[in-house]
Amino acid sequence: MSETPQVQPAGADSGTPEVRQISVRRAPKFVPFMVAGAVLGILAATVAAVAAPGSEDYSRGAAFGLFAVMFGIIGLGLGSAVALVIDRVSLRRSQRAIVEPVPDAVPDSGPESDDDGR
Repeated sequence: MSETPQVQPAGADSGTPEVRQISVRRAPKFVPFMVAGAVLGILAATVAAVAAPGSEDYSRGAAFGLFAVMFGIIGLGLGSAVALVIDRVSLRRSQRAIVEPVPDAVPDSGPESDDDGR
């Protein structure tokens, strides 16, 4: 049976280092997913504007602009939803780790440099 380390408050000076338990996981960055969704939406708008039959009332450029806004917003929302799903999956796969502070590093006692420019 293994023992769990005791967590001490930050101000305790008992001579032993403070030990903490943390959660380690890989979380997605939301902005790249949102941008990718919007770009895919705009690509779908291009296909829809080119594939749609022409109209006397609207030019292909106007149709593309309308589709780009609509599909871009939908793609942005879908990209956000995908990032949220991946974030929830990463929460389930998170692992616990025990950490403690590392004392400050002592500077190397190598050869001293000359201050006279040699």
